[in-house]
Amino acid sequence: MKKSDIRNKILNIRQKRFDPLKKINFHIIKDFIFNNSAKPVIGGYVPVNYEIDCLNILKKLENEKIKISLPVIKNNNDMEFYRYSFKFPMKINKYGIPEPFKSKILLPNILFVPLVAFDDKLYRIGYGGGYYDRYLAKLEKKKLFKSIGFAFSFQKVNEIPINNFDKKLDLVITENKFYK
Repeated sequence: MKKSDIRNKILNIRQKRFDPLKKINFHIIKDFIFNNSAKPVIGGYVPVNYEIDCLNILKKLENEKIKISLPVIKNNNDMEFYRYSFKFPMKINKYGIPEPFKSKILLPNILFVPLVAFDDKLYRIGYGGGYYDRYLAKLEKKKLFKSIGFAFSFQKVNEIPINNFDKKLDLVITENKFYK
């Protein structure tokens, strides 16, 4: 099955099965973060299109004095992560997604990655723009980090067709299981 077919199928399922009450367990994330980084800087995302919500986790982490950054879409299908606090407003980008005002670039050492579908090998399909694959490749050149995909359990598929640009995640966490 082609990526576009998987994407369309899972997006349709996600819209029908979306449940805002299904959440990622904060304590699993917190344990992973503190076991993998002495000074965590979390790169998060603002959920759209029925993605599983990570904002509640980001708020709790910020309350524990952990630095948060969120993506800002730039030209040429590129993005950068900027320091963010829930005390500050956001602006809406060209895709209708809230993002922080550009302040200070803050490279995450733990990156929460939204996804459309994933498999047992921890490959993912996004929306097809390549933003996260390019950003993961950029981070690989600059620093050590861990990537965590967030998804609902029904977003798991048997196999994701991959190419040279696709980046494998370190972990995928759903509302009831984690894969590594």
